[in-house]
This record gives sequence, C-alpha cells and structure tokens, in this order.
Amino acid sequence: MQGEEEELSVSIAHIVQKLKGTALHCQLEKEARGSLFNPDIKLETLKEDIKDFLKASGWEKKLQNAVYRELSVLPAPCHPAAPAEHIKEPLAYMRRAQASWEKRVLKSLNSMCTELNIPLARKRPADEQKELLNKWNEMGTDEPDLSLFRPVYAPKDFLEVLINLRNPNYDVGDQPSFRTHLGLIQVPLNIKDIPELREFFSELSLNTGQLGVDDSTPVPPALWSRTAELFENEHFQLGKKVLAEHDSAAAQQYVRQGCPTALRADLWALILNISEHPEDILYYEQLKSNVIQHDLLSDSLIYK
Repeated sequence: MQGEEEELSVSIAHIVQKLKGTALHCQLEKEARGSLFNPDIKLETLKEDIKDFLKASGWEKKLQNAVYRELSVLPAPCHPAAPAEHIKEPLAYMRRAQASWEKRVLKSLNSMCTELNIPLARKRPADEQKELLNKWNEMGTDEPDLSLFRPVYAPKDFLEVLINLRNPNYDVGDQPSFRTHLGLIQVPLNIKDIPELREFFSELSLNTGQLGVDDSTPVPPALWSRTAELFENEHFQLGKKVLAEHDSAAAQQYVRQGCPTALRADLWALILNISEHPEDILYYEQLKSNVIQHDLLSDSLIYK
C-alpha cells in the first residue's frame, strides 16, 4: 500500500512539473488572479471560492483534460537514480542491440552520402526557399526524383537482428521444446493472455455495436440496414454530447465504438487535448520555417 502511495506521489509530481510553465498554467493563474475582483470571492473562503469559480468557468475541465493527456504518456515508474537511457529501455540487452543497430544505420547513411556526394543537411538557397514556400500546400503531391536513393537497410537485415535477440537471463535449456518452435523471434516479453485481450478489446465484442464495421450477420439485410442506421444516428448524437462536455477521457472511450466522419477532427483534437492557442500557431510557424530553411537527407528518405 505504501509503495502505491509513493508511486502516486511521484506521478503527481511529474505531471505538475510537466504542466508548470505551459500556456494552460499561465491562463489558470491569470484567471485565478482576475477572480479576486469578483464580489462573490470571500477572503475567509478564498481557496474554495476560487476553485468553484474555475469549475464554473470551465477551466477545471481544461485542467482535467491536460492531466489526462499527461497520464496517457506518463513514463513507467522507475528508481529516482535511474539514468535516462534506462528509463527509455530498462532491458540492458535490448539497449545493446539498439546501439548496435543505430551504428549500422548511421554507417549506411554516411556511406550513401559519400557515394552520392550529398550532405546530411544543408541550408537551402534563397530561391529554393521561396519556391518551397509557394508550393507549401502541394508538398504531398510533389514527387522529386529519388531514384539514386536506396533504403538505409533491408527488411531481412532488421529481421535478422530481431531473430538474434536473446535474453541472457532466460534459459530454455539445450533440449528443443515446443517453445523453440513458436516463431522466429524468441524474446520473452510480457503480453496479455486471451482473457485479458477479451477484456481489453471488449468493445469489439459481437454483442457491442461498432460504427463502420460490416460484419456478416444472420439478420435479414433490410432489418440489418435499419438497425445499423439507428445505431449510427444514436452514436452520432452521443458524439455531439461528448464534444459538448469537452471531456478527453469520455471522448477516448466514445471512439472505441467507432468515430463518425463528421466528428472525427473535433473528437481527436479533444482526445489529444489540442487547441489553437497563439503559442501553438507560433510553434507551427517555427517548425515550418525550419523545414523551408534546411534540407535534410532524412526528408528524402521518408519521401522514398
């Protein structure tokens, strides 16, 4: 019990640290200070009155959505003294394999740069920057000549690395067993069993409606069509209610049964807690400026 409380305290501290200095933190602080001029705020019950004010004005819901988003990307609990590479990948033999693979990829990249006489990165000339800016919205339809570029690695090379992964702490013995014939990749990873998978994907049960899934059914086509249309209409109306509530957790639960096309953009923006603040627009413009100014070899490889 004590360990769970310590883990919870660490998670709370991590989320608080992540939210400090964000646009939401500044806005909450600004709203809280502005509420002090509200005649309903009493000095005797200042803390509770400000909480009630933030809740009534919708800021509490925005804070909940931000916390929920941080919870979804919260790293697994680890020892305070653990280095960053251990937090990213706790298994030492995996880290060694990753480092070896990264060296192999880098060697292939440098070799290709030498052969093609192309730098890993360069600053675009002014004329090229202007041309790229003019066709910014058509970049997805542009097909540059990438015939000289080759893949950084072959799929069979990556498969070979995966096949050769072995946990030094896991001894299957010298005698062959059924486990050695389960597949090419023999890494013992913790995965969900059948009952856990059934619970995790409960929304995909045949007894649960699912938008956009055309499963075969013994129900007559005419009746099935009416049933599907009724479910689609009800699901769409429920989606509008979820959006009206501005609740990220509810939106994520809702899309487990399918996401109506008309609500998709708004629902995913809510799930990911995305908003069009001036800071976000400025950050996008900075990223766009970096793309226009610099040409990276990796961009061509992704295009390829």
